Amino acid sequence: MRKILFTIWEIAEIFLVALIAVAAIKYFLIQPFIVNGASMEPTFTDGDYLLIDEVSYRFEQPERGDVVVFRSPQNKSIYYIKRIVGLPGEGVEVNDSTVTINGKVIGESYLPNGIRNDWSGHTSFKLSDSQYFVMGDNRLNSFDSRYWGPLEKKDIIGLVKVRLWPPADAKLFNSVQYPTATSTAN
Repeated sequence: MRKILFTIWEIAEIFLVALIAVAAIKYFLIQPFIVNGASMEPTFTDGDYLLIDEVSYRFEQPERGDVVVFRSPQNKSIYYIKRIVGLPGEGVEVNDSTVTINGKVIGESYLPNGIRNDWSGHTSFKLSDSQYFVMGDNRLNSFDSRYWGPLEKKDIIGLVKVRLWPPADAKLFNSVQYPTATSTAN
């Protein structure tokens, strides 16, 4: 009887250690995320299953071009996925389809042809040392910093690293390299 109890205890210990390891990975290292909506099309589509890196931003700062998952500034129980366009301390202006950072137009090669001319409006912000300006790749269907303002760093959950679903589109993601900004002055 003692041997059976010892075996059961060992199995329970292994199960508990495995459960703790899985929970630690899920809640502190990697978080699954399912895209809901069209705000990041064509980069990500509704139903894409992503893995979010929750560790990198503990050691380094988010960069322009990173695609991040974050808590909504208006409702912390809602999560969004957007691309970082403006960094802390920068002046960001969006005038119709043109994004200007500190007076220089930035290139956005990841946007599909023609999408830059679809949104019309104007907004500008001076970001504090803890704020980011984020936008969806699908500018017509994205509720982002243009509407609710800058994103606080504390609300960023993590960096999109991997798309697992659909299998045909599975891939690793790296930051977008922005071309040198051009001056708006003639």
